[in-house]
Amino acid sequence: MGTSAIIFDLDGTLLDTLQDVADAANASLETCGFPARPIHDYPDLIGGGVRHLFRKALPKDAGEADIDTCVAAFREIYAEHWNDSTAPYPGIPELIALLRERGLKMAVLSNKPHEFTVRCVAAHFPEGTFDLVAGEGPETPAKPDPTGALGIAEQFGCEPAAMAFLGDSDIDMHTAVRSGMRPFGAGWGFRSKEELFRCGAIAVVDHPRELPPLLERGEGEE
Repeated sequence: MGTSAIIFDLDGTLLDTLQDVADAANASLETCGFPARPIHDYPDLIGGGVRHLFRKALPKDAGEADIDTCVAAFREIYAEHWNDSTAPYPGIPELIALLRERGLKMAVLSNKPHEFTVRCVAAHFPEGTFDLVAGEGPETPAKPDPTGALGIAEQFGCEPAAMAFLGDSDIDMHTAVRSGMRPFGAGWGFRSKEELFRCGAIAVVDHPRELPPLLERGEGEE
């Protein structure tokens, strides 16, 4: 294949987590005395990590202490309700099985806190599906910092240029570009095709089954 390894974003790419994240975030906002946000706001709020979510969701006059309070509430509420509605997108299990069969190394890199990232992956994919799973934490700065992606490339023994990165947001595309990897957009996720192309996607796929032929052809290589 034209690709030796692939990194997947989690929320909006592998798993549809929108309802559970929005419900937990709104419960946190209300618990902390702030207004909830409509569900249609959340596709633009998710993707940059929990602090980023509340920095955007809170009123403009809210301070860092308010963000801290909401983040703490979210961690507690989400820990109980992270899997109420979450499920893989149609076609994702088949895509993962096919890429595994073809010998690609596979990783998950999310801005979700590491402990939640691990729990989500373990709940929805068989053990050993991914060679590496990483969420935001002390050793993995939030995307679009390329540290996490480049660390995965090093652990895999792969040149970044031989790796693909599939994600659904501007943050994912910027991460791939900064890492020297080939950015592919997940058109079923939280953001628009226009945003994904604008931020560096070399292709945007509408269904997971469209991705393998692009990887085989080395789409985006010089």
